[in-house]
Amino acid sequence: MEPLKHECGIAMVRLRKPLSYYHDKYGSWMYGLNKLYLLMEKQHNRGQEGAGLAVVKLNSRPGEEYLFRERALGSNAISEIFDAVHKSFHAYSAEQLSDAAFASSQIPYAGECYMGHLRYSTTGKSGLTFVHPMIRRSNWRAKCLAICGNFNLTNVDGIFQEITSVGQHPRNMSDTHILLEQIGHRLDREVERLFCLSKGQNLKGMDITHFIEERIDLSNVLKTCSGFWDGGYVMCGVTGSGESYAMRDPWGIRPAFYYMDDEIIVTASERPVIQTVMNLPAEAVQELMPGEAILINSNGVPRIERILEPKQYQACSFERIYFSRGSDQDIYRERKALGYLLSDRILRSIDYDIQHTIFSFIPNTAEVAYYGMIEGIDHYLDERKIRTIRENPHMSETELREVLAQKVRAEKVAIKDIKLRTFITEGNSRNDLAAHVYDITYGTVNPGVDNLVVIDDSIVRGTTLRQSIIGIMDRLQPKKIVIVSSSPQIRYPDYYGIDMR
Repeated sequence: MEPLKHECGIAMVRLRKPLSYYHDKYGSWMYGLNKLYLLMEKQHNRGQEGAGLAVVKLNSRPGEEYLFRERALGSNAISEIFDAVHKSFHAYSAEQLSDAAFASSQIPYAGECYMGHLRYSTTGKSGLTFVHPMIRRSNWRAKCLAICGNFNLTNVDGIFQEITSVGQHPRNMSDTHILLEQIGHRLDREVERLFCLSKGQNLKGMDITHFIEERIDLSNVLKTCSGFWDGGYVMCGVTGSGESYAMRDPWGIRPAFYYMDDEIIVTASERPVIQTVMNLPAEAVQELMPGEAILINSNGVPRIERILEPKQYQACSFERIYFSRGSDQDIYRERKALGYLLSDRILRSIDYDIQHTIFSFIPNTAEVAYYGMIEGIDHYLDERKIRTIRENPHMSETELREVLAQKVRAEKVAIKDIKLRTFITEGNSRNDLAAHVYDITYGTVNPGVDNLVVIDDSIVRGTTLRQSIIGIMDRLQPKKIVIVSSSPQIRYPDYYGIDMR
């Protein structure tokens, strides 16, 4: 019933044409930046503690910045970071802003590689330092790295020991900082491998840089690093020279989807987000399979590669039950089915007295399961009507109309009224305010006569249920209150999915 702070959202956009192409075809060189904004806004449900973006320019000259980052805290972080990006454009004239070639070479955030992140903390650590993307800088573009992820690793201490065993001295113990150092170290080794090859070909100066950037293989980096990762994750990264990756854990715990054509490559945590932003049918969006990575080289050429052997499929159930957008066609059907399957037990709990029962849902995320529950009750009622008519073939028109008039009584009983502010921390005050988080629709229940059935999509800690919902439902004075959950029982902590510590 409470927000479960374990999920993050990722979004990546890789343009495969020059910015001038998008300016000519779509009317703006900001095409990629605008797509990133929409991908992040459409996943706002996945992170309301902070957000960040990183952009890489492929056409910068030595002495000019090529990796830009913006981060912010709070539920309005997406708006803040994109406002900051657009404010940086104020330094340029309208003529310069309409010149895609000028933008590509001179204007900050006018790049070809975009990465965005929405944060829900799993560690309890807060502050801008812990907001993704994280950056590791170098004077070699290919060694410069920005990473973000939707993950909950169980063995951060082991990864820390692995990187310190080769002589590194991390400055921060957070999981993302440690991953940045681990991946960054292996990226350094990959660049140095190619550097040695270039020297063997007697290359010098920028020819060495171009040789490295054209041949760098991030699969080598991921195969070396990911063997140490244990947990649920989708890891993303982009280098200063434009190589990028998104990798999914071998158990398929965390979700990732992608779309690619000859203009653009898009990756996100949820399929319907890509469908909406790119105006695509579901079959055009592919799921990144467990253990796979989508790898894009500096020329924008993608490939899908298996980095780790897939394990037994163990997708986080809360992704499908609670966190993911219900507009995904598969998740929508699954949530409806979960509600439908509860209908028999619900009917037994009210002794099949549909006439004197009100059906409702709480919170709003339970609405799809509620539709499934109503379908199940409707199906039972239809069968009962047919049976009654068959058993009484000579009933009068009045009796027949009475049978056909039987309906499921569905009402909007509970309304989210206030958001409990985090500055209310004192126990008694917080509990007292929690009782007012929801309000009720008075007059929907006949006191002492009607049962009240309320479906929820998940009950984890049950704090809001105990402190608010049951008490406020009781004000309607129903004969009986039945609370049902469309989620399977949560009996043990799930450190791969939900951080319940």
